Amino acid sequence: MTIQENVDLQPYNTFGIKAHAKYFTILRSVGEVPKLLASHIFKNENHLILGGGSNLLFTKDFDGLVVKIEFKGIEVVQESEDEVTLKVGAGENWHAFVMHCVERNWGGVENLSLIPGTVGAAPMQNIGAYGVEIKKIISTVEAFEISTGEPKVFTNAACNFGYRESIFKQHAKDKYLISSITLTLTKKNHHFVTTYGAIKEILKERGVQELSVKQISDAVIHIRKEKLPDPTQIGNAGSFFKNPSIEAELHDSLIKLYPSMPAYTAVDAQIKVPAAWLIEQCGWKGKTFDNIGVHQHQALVIVNYGGGEGEKIWQLAMKIRDSVKEKFGILLQPEVNIIR
Repeated sequence: MTIQENVDLQPYNTFGIKAHAKYFTILRSVGEVPKLLASHIFKNENHLILGGGSNLLFTKDFDGLVVKIEFKGIEVVQESEDEVTLKVGAGENWHAFVMHCVERNWGGVENLSLIPGTVGAAPMQNIGAYGVEIKKIISTVEAFEISTGEPKVFTNAACNFGYRESIFKQHAKDKYLISSITLTLTKKNHHFVTTYGAIKEILKERGVQELSVKQISDAVIHIRKEKLPDPTQIGNAGSFFKNPSIEAELHDSLIKLYPSMPAYTAVDAQIKVPAAWLIEQCGWKGKTFDNIGVHQHQALVIVNYGGGEGEKIWQLAMKIRDSVKEKFGILLQPEVNIIR
């Protein structure tokens, strides 16, 4: 383990923001964790655990130690005729892992194709897309308690998963370093989810008669490529805001004013409204401001066209949030982690 000084973080965040870390190190094996936690710099500086950098926004330089996790490995820990349980290193690329499963016809993660980031970030965020969330398939999360260096295993229930939430974003935030996850996938009798987004339409267009893991994955990849900008081409962190859940009373009053407003039943008798629709109705879709803006095809994505500053992106996000609050009475919450 080598700790570097004054490292440019632009290659390590998909927004492509120029920011520097006072200190920076890469961990490539779990065996390096005790050395990291015992180091003088780690103990005495602020620290940030970094995966793929696909869900954060730097608004300034990071005054502390950035730790990039690159733990690799996909291991079969249990297998039967019907299911397979895998242990996956936190540093594995999420989409590459999904493709590993799709190639083997293992079902459960196909709807989560092409989501940027690493495996270790998946439980933190409870990543989800097209009707599937990782909480449905995850078994355990292995992590190190930062204050003691002790390893701990979190069961699915202990992760306290919610919509784009987990214990690792709540009261355990910054207290654990995730090293691996285990998850159980189907080998046959797959439970396919095709009722969300345009999956069903794409499958129909392609003349698909009998569903398969690969066909659904291909459809999801097609949809995401059409709707979402490739972060290797245009800096972004995917959906900037969460889809808000509102009380039925507010929904009833809004639907009278906006009959075309899409909505879906959520938990606790609440109604989920697409944040992208709210933002688009406020006139933000496709707007550009110098070298930043709102994506022309997906209003939920704020983009950096090159040379954009993190603070200006954050200010734009707050203007969007305020306009939605003023028009609809709904306060949007960022899905992206803001480093301020």
